[in-house]
Amino acid sequence: QAQLVESGGGMVQPGESRRLTCTASTSIPGLYAMGWYRQAPGAQRELVASVTKNGLANYGDSVKGRFTISMDSTQRAVGLQMQSLKPEDTAVYLCAAYTASGTVWGQGTQVTVSS
Repeated sequence: QAQLVESGGGMVQPGESRRLTCTASTSIPGLYAMGWYRQAPGAQRELVASVTKNGLANYGDSVKGRFTISMDSTQRAVGLQMQSLKPEDTAVYLCAAYTASGTVWGQGTQVTVSS
């Protein structure tokens, strides 16, 4: 089974930008979309954004207009460009690959927005 590895997390100041990348170790059989979720301490996991193989993107209400998701042409990587970051964006960001046989999850990368 393919493994997903996220990168790009770290600490940023409010208003700054950050790009997260998720890369699969191998091609993903049955893949139809990839996405990003986030989970803050004490909160439920929430969808940040998802994108289908055809490029159709969907965003959570709290990030619309600030975040952009994109899947590369190999369909083995998905990026999340985050702009105008806010303290409430602080969370562990997890990558997901949706396949016909289930969802593959990455381990997550921490993003902390603080001054």
